[in-house]
Amino acid sequence: MSWHPQYRSSKFRHVFGKPASKENCYDSVPITHSVHDNHFCAVNPHFIAVVTECAGGGAFLVIPLHQTGKLDPHFPKVCGHRGNVLDIKWNPFDDFEIASCSEDTTIKIWDIPKQLLSRNLTTFRKELVGHSRRVGLVEWHPTAANILFSSGYDYKVMVWKLDTKESVIKSPVRTIDCHQDVILSMSFNINGSLLATTCKDRKIRIIDPRGGTVLKEANYKGHRANKVLFLGNMKKLLSTGTSRWNNRQMALWDQDNLSVPLTEEDLDGSSGVLFPFYDVDTNMLYVVGKGDGNIRYYEVSSDKPHLNYLTEYRSYHPQKGIGVMPKRGLDVSSCEIFRFYKLITTKSLIEPVSMIVPRRSESYQEDIYPPTAGAQPSMTAQEWLSGVNRGPHLVSLRPGSELLSPQPHPPERPLSNFSAPASLRAPDWMDNLAPEGGQRPSSLLEEKPPHRATEHRLEEKKAWLTNGFDVFECPPPKTENELLQMFYRQQEEIRRLRELLTQREVQAKQLELEIKNLQTGSGRF
Repeated sequence: MSWHPQYRSSKFRHVFGKPASKENCYDSVPITHSVHDNHFCAVNPHFIAVVTECAGGGAFLVIPLHQTGKLDPHFPKVCGHRGNVLDIKWNPFDDFEIASCSEDTTIKIWDIPKQLLSRNLTTFRKELVGHSRRVGLVEWHPTAANILFSSGYDYKVMVWKLDTKESVIKSPVRTIDCHQDVILSMSFNINGSLLATTCKDRKIRIIDPRGGTVLKEANYKGHRANKVLFLGNMKKLLSTGTSRWNNRQMALWDQDNLSVPLTEEDLDGSSGVLFPFYDVDTNMLYVVGKGDGNIRYYEVSSDKPHLNYLTEYRSYHPQKGIGVMPKRGLDVSSCEIFRFYKLITTKSLIEPVSMIVPRRSESYQEDIYPPTAGAQPSMTAQEWLSGVNRGPHLVSLRPGSELLSPQPHPPERPLSNFSAPASLRAPDWMDNLAPEGGQRPSSLLEEKPPHRATEHRLEEKKAWLTNGFDVFECPPPKTENELLQMFYRQQEEIRRLRELLTQREVQAKQLELEIKNLQTGSGRF
């Protein structure tokens, strides 16, 4: 009989949740009172979008990430739907494009200006009309550009191709109609070749998103699934729902065999929906309950037991919805590995909660920040529709690093001009730091046609980006804590540049020694 230790070694065993201070929260936000089981919040490194209450239709707010504190009661809204907004999602490859769906049976694509909104935004870029009943969910494809999925109360999943000239698209490129009831959640695997769904009939389905055929279906009666999630490259699914005794429950499934779950875990007897979030880079699973104040987190492994409970973040304030910051927007200087945005309706508050790995060193921690998915698509919409599968483009979160994957595909849509003051041009010494055979990042002041490639190349210009934040748009510090954080970041950048300079000096000395050795060898002959 083998002996298993009670405790397992893990670098994430002591992860803790750190709520933001009062001045770094978003106060007086009119959060929606809808009872729909969605996140109602979407976040990227520039903006936080939240569904709000609006008379005479549906609307949502788009708040700049740095604009914390009390929100102006007359803050402009994004409004154009004739019914309540049910879901919003940022484009993973364009931080200024967002999709929204509504009870008015339409999906709308919005371009958010870089400047602050001075009045309500009512003009959308595209409108997708195809569902016969209200649309409850939207999901962007994780690796292909301009591919959007939507599911409605007409029991259909529709696939939309957005790189067209029409402002109103009336027919999707694919329609998946294998469901017998309302679709509750959708999730893609890491390269977008498989789509997992849960339905009101409590079945989990794995679908070919191009052909619309059901590849696998779970008919297990002991677990009534509500939300489903692909777990990265582990070929596993995680679902949350209820057991036959109406306890809230998680179940882990083998992607190739949905007959019986690998493991089940009962949590409690509450009635709120459980939202699962998975971090592919750290193999950590976060479970957030609607109406709960706590956030449970686990570490997922391929060996038994597959779900290893770590601990939970506890709070007295229940969340109605939740938003998650992409990895490229995290603060790596404080060892932040995940960030939630809790919607607290009882206080009209949005509270950021950072999940932090306690480390004494202030330097960049390579072991907890492996290469992660960047903001560039791996292929075009037509390539994906023709059957191509590609994983995401990987980037390093180290400040000043560049893309680790090949160049993205050419642009397909122009965006607005981007200009910078002359005082922020690249200094001359950056020419010496350019890699041999490479090119120095071009100036952001060049007067060229505003193509989408300009936006995609911003990710490569890491000399101007720090953890996904544009230095040109970085606001001045408001508090002493923010000033200290900026000071520490500058110190880290100075230390990194000194290390780079030392490495170059060592390389130069090595080259000098090699030249001397060659000269000595040639002199002997």
